[in-house]
Amino acid sequence: MVREKTKKLRGGGHYGRGWKAGRGGKGKRGGSGNAGMGGKHRWIWMLKYDRLHLGGKGGFVSHHRKAPENPINISKLNQLLQQLERDGYATRDGGDAVTVDLRAAGYTRLLGGAGVPEFRGGHIKVARATQKAINKLSNHGVTVEVDGGDSEE
Repeated sequence: MVREKTKKLRGGGHYGRGWKAGRGGKGKRGGSGNAGMGGKHRWIWMLKYDRLHLGGKGGFVSHHRKAPENPINISKLNQLLQQLERDGYATRDGGDAVTVDLRAAGYTRLLGGAGVPEFRGGHIKVARATQKAINKLSNHGVTVEVDGGDSEE
């Protein structure tokens, strides 16, 4: 005669459930819901699958947003000069002299890190310019008109 499973498991105390709490009720679950998330037994699960459980990024949001910078350096200006002329942002003043309005073209800053100007003489209007760019251009006879007053170092 074959013994039934309950009869077979009697005396062991666990009835095939692993340990005493697993037999009935709610003992083997580790708590209900999100219990144990705050640094207890479900901490690693939370770090892996629910990073925002304890809140997202702190701080506050500034409602005074800065306009995005759109810089251009001298070598890029050399490359785009003909296109700027076609679009009406640059004009030739006879010979090599050029007048360029970088503000109207959407550029906010003139950098002097790369290249030397391929044009001699002229005038450039821009919101901000580095001192290096101003020095390079003035060595080639180009004046730089900066909106914000002073140039940066």
